[in-house]
Amino acid sequence: MSTPSLAALPIRRLTLRDLTACADLSEDRGWPREEHKWGFLLAAGKGFGIDDPQGGLVAVCVVTEYGSWGRPDLRAIGMVLVAERHARQGVGRRLMRHVVSTMGTTPLTLHATPNGLPLYEELGFKVTGRAEMLCGHFTPGGPETGLLTRAATAEDLPSILRLDEEVFGVDRTPLITRLPAFADQLRVAEQDGRIIGYAAAWPNMDTHVIGPLIARDTETAQALISSLAAHTDRPLRTDIDTRHEELRTWAKARGLASVAFNAVMTYGITDLPGDWTRRFAPLTVAAG
Repeated sequence: MSTPSLAALPIRRLTLRDLTACADLSEDRGWPREEHKWGFLLAAGKGFGIDDPQGGLVAVCVVTEYGSWGRPDLRAIGMVLVAERHARQGVGRRLMRHVVSTMGTTPLTLHATPNGLPLYEELGFKVTGRAEMLCGHFTPGGPETGLLTRAATAEDLPSILRLDEEVFGVDRTPLITRLPAFADQLRVAEQDGRIIGYAAAWPNMDTHVIGPLIARDTETAQALISSLAAHTDRPLRTDIDTRHEELRTWAKARGLASVAFNAVMTYGITDLPGDWTRRFAPLTVAAG
């Protein structure tokens, strides 16, 4: 029996049962397996994939929706992967065209690697910003900010959700309410009894990823990173908006090295909603 052509293979919705196959595909492309992150994204978002007749998956991506239930205001596309033996055969383009076509008029966003950038530009995405991935062991030092940071409690969740929607620009309740179970740490910064920032550190292989990082200003962001670093022995990783030059310089002075730059892209809008001056790092680049 002949193997069906890639163009004939159907695109289907993924479920949590596909987690291992998604992790296998990550490994196939030289990425970490990231099963913890895959589980989070498949539970909180919508996965799309193409099955390989010989087993496993040919290609995958995940779409995370933000805003009103059933009528999202923004969708983020991430984890776009094609199996090595099927690479450069147009299957990634086909999957992306399908996903974009099913999103209707809802604006889209994604973080693009240099390799993926030409495809997304071909599909109509525009570069609206950049993020720098930093990673390394954090070395404390420098003057204390004097800002109070502490572990978040269940009572903080309504305030965190209000702040997040104000800064991000759309409602992210389905994702943010999963943070206490997904992250190893969730901390808030307070002033005069009011939450002025929050950040999480979640496990990803041998690192802790800091994200989201929402803060009133750079000083607050620094206090949150320092407090998260003080409670882990793992290397830290975070993806900081390049417009936050002061925070990037500070982080590099404390041991985090530049790993890569990704382009922040949008489709259907000229820029992301919300207040970028208080949005320092995403929960994960896969979810915008």
